[in-house]
Amino acid sequence: VQLQASGGGLVQAGGYLRLSCVASGRTFSNYGMGWFRQAPGKEREFVAAISWSGQQTYYEDSVKDRFTISRNNAKNTVSLQMNSLKPEDTAVYYCAASSYGGTLRPPKFDEYNYWGQGTQVTVSS
Repeated sequence: VQLQASGGGLVQAGGYLRLSCVASGRTFSNYGMGWFRQAPGKEREFVAAISWSGQQTYYEDSVKDRFTISRNNAKNTVSLQMNSLKPEDTAVYYCAASSYGGTLRPPKFDEYNYWGQGTQVTVSS
């Protein structure tokens, strides 16, 4: 699976951005999808994930009620709507595809087999 993320940019605190990730190469609907982020000097961290059907979603605590992950299997896309952005959300955001896409649990980090190239999100205070 090849993943191409887009939609990053510079926004003021309290603003919003919508990230998109387009997949190609394999059957998109077979994969769980996730968004991760990595700030300078920090490890990559989980942000949100969605099951293959879109039925189940998972969020990191700090983004709950602000971010929404969704997918469109007909268009091979996964999106991350980010509202009420904070300076601490500043990072490079990556989309990833997981071999586990069920609804019983979120995918484990090592189950993400494919990664996009990342898109920069900068939130100014």
